Amino acid sequence: MKIRIKTIYQPDLSTSLSQPYYEARVPAGFPSPAADYEEGRLDLNKYLIKNPPATFFVRVSGDSMVGAGIHSGDLLIVDRSLNPRDKNIVIAAINGSLTVKRIRIDRKKICLEPENTDYAVQEISTDAEFQVWGVVTNVIHPL
Repeated sequence: MKIRIKTIYQPDLSTSLSQPYYEARVPAGFPSPAADYEEGRLDLNKYLIKNPPATFFVRVSGDSMVGAGIHSGDLLIVDRSLNPRDKNIVIAAINGSLTVKRIRIDRKKICLEPENTDYAVQEISTDAEFQVWGVVTNVIHPL
């Protein structure tokens, strides 16, 4: 199944929900006797959203980006103020359809690459209606 944008959301910055933040790193191997003290409070809006007026969220469906850690149902944070660079993951509109792909920018062409070998690279033709809506900055992925 191709990956598609299911829903687009605007961030709600009218509220703040800060949670305890512990600076001690948690090892993924053996337990560590790290200090268990609260370092401060962490507001995920401030941590995940660098430019609030230019940020939106999208929920995706499909499996064409699983190699990049983007799965069906994930929530992506997208920044419209960033200029897309080669190898960024972007939200793009192609002939009226939205998609999420890795953009490849070459002097001669632009391609959108899936992160799943079951799907083909899509070269953007000169007659296509093409627009990058924004650069994906974070993915929220449930375990």
